[in-house]
Amino acid sequence: MSADGLIESRSSLWSSVASLFASSSTLVCCAIPALLVALGAGAALSSLVSVFPQVVWLSEHKAGLFAFAGLMMLASGVLQWRSRSAPCPTDPALRNACLRTRKTSKVVYAVSVLLYLVGGWFAFVQPWLGEVLKA
Repeated sequence: MSADGLIESRSSLWSSVASLFASSSTLVCCAIPALLVALGAGAALSSLVSVFPQVVWLSEHKAGLFAFAGLMMLASGVLQWRSRSAPCPTDPALRNACLRTRKTSKVVYAVSVLLYLVGGWFAFVQPWLGEVLKA
């Protein structure tokens, strides 16, 4: 750990931002298309897929996508845990910046976890429930 804890706070924030991007991709692959179909906006989904054909590729590789996002979030969680008690600088302005960065990092990480869970629900749980209820 660094003496002032600034390095740990920054790495924790950047890892949280990386996990946010990784978990957002799970929404793009699974939750947004499912939401559009549920709302009866199949034409909008068709337009989305024609403009961004990568959505189909993401949907076809959702297991790998979720595994990668999960690893990113696990790494971010470990960095969050390690930096939870890192010292902040004694200078009041730097200390306040350090504490704000920690708080922002925790919020970004919580949003990442929420997005990951929503994407996982639509990618794996909802289809499974649909199959179980059919039978």
